[in-house]
Amino acid sequence: MNQRKPRLAAGEPYPLERLFGTVVSPLESFLRRATAGGIVLVATTLLTLGIANSYLGAPFAHFWELGAGLSFGSWGLEQSLHHWVNDGLMALFFLVVGLELKREVLVGELSSLKDAALPVFAALGGMLIPALTYLWLNPHAPQLRGWGIPMATDIAFAIGILVLLASRVPRALTVFLMALAIADDLGAVLVIALFYTDALDQAALLNAALVLGLLILLNRGGVRQRLAYSVLGVLLWYFTLRSGIHATLAGVLLAFTIPARPRHTPHQFDARVSQLLAAFRAHRDDPNTASDLLTSHDMGTIAASLEHDAKAVQSPLQRTEHGLGAPVAFVILPLFALANAGIDFRGTDLAASLGHSITLGIALGLVLGKFVGIGGFSWLAVRLGIARLPHGVSWPLLFGAAWLGGIGFTMSLFISQLAFKDPAQLEFAKIGILLGSALAAVVGLAWLLLCTRGRRRDQ
Repeated sequence: MNQRKPRLAAGEPYPLERLFGTVVSPLESFLRRATAGGIVLVATTLLTLGIANSYLGAPFAHFWELGAGLSFGSWGLEQSLHHWVNDGLMALFFLVVGLELKREVLVGELSSLKDAALPVFAALGGMLIPALTYLWLNPHAPQLRGWGIPMATDIAFAIGILVLLASRVPRALTVFLMALAIADDLGAVLVIALFYTDALDQAALLNAALVLGLLILLNRGGVRQRLAYSVLGVLLWYFTLRSGIHATLAGVLLAFTIPARPRHTPHQFDARVSQLLAAFRAHRDDPNTASDLLTSHDMGTIAASLEHDAKAVQSPLQRTEHGLGAPVAFVILPLFALANAGIDFRGTDLAASLGHSITLGIALGLVLGKFVGIGGFSWLAVRLGIARLPHGVSWPLLFGAAWLGGIGFTMSLFISQLAFKDPAQLEFAKIGILLGSALAAVVGLAWLLLCTRGRRRDQ
């Protein structure tokens, strides 16, 4: 008599689960790496440049200018796909930037004057000197509108390179560069708001202010449901878009209103979990009740309560930043690169382009301006006793981080779209950004490799 083959034991993976695990697990491991976002962004940029210089270049550029919109009755909103990426999806990128800023100001490297002094001074120099470098070469309109382009540092690329050297550089150097880039992002946001905003629509601006005020009331009133902030955040984005202020700033404003305090304290969470686990074990060990969550309503309810309380001990700020991190890094920023990084070099006088004042101003601003600004202002702050070097960080290592601060890819490309409407000037700006960022990355990596030759991090 044939014996029925026993079912898989509890917890043992099914065959297809084993198969998918061997395929998906390496991908999941890659996506969790700190350098993964930068690697994907570099690959997307190279792909975009390849497409732009192939027979697909013209239809690819035309694709991003196709119109797409939403309508409801007499109300409608239509923009090109290019603008949906830059004005819409990038608002989520700025939301993550705002959340990082808020977290660092509350509990991170910018939470005290002593901790914040060095990266803030470095960021100030890293914005001022590149802007002056650009203006030195482009003192007249309309080229002078690009002065804000070399001010930004791309946190994903810069930190990604330091992570590659994690065994050779002190962790404090990575923390310093991250805090610098975050302070730099705040400066870039202010520059966009103050200097790259056209005529204002007073009615839309008033509506945006009212929505922002309501978001602040929700925060102060202890509302922790993310759905309320999401709905009002969309309204804030829409009215900001209509007001004339760049719509992505709504992401930063929304971030500042998302609560940083959780509903439950760690002690409350611990007590609640202990109570729920005791009830769960009692049901599991009771021979008169079902011991499977699929058939036991009580155990299922307890498990759902555990899940709810696990979320309640995390602040909405933490959960939002964590939830948006991967989509921004692996979807939104690559889409931004696809829509903005394409440069057609065919038929272009590359020598003339490299020698143009816009290209030179941006490239020199990112490479030399950032290095001099970050390194010089850091030295001045320490010399004046305003700040001190992080533990384990020498001046050569800090200067290496200053070179990496010249990687300005994402934010620089974004500001260039606001600064230049003329396609030729925009092309010069893109070439300067790519050239300057690449040089800063190579020089910074080589500098740090030489400074740390034969040495491993001991902390």
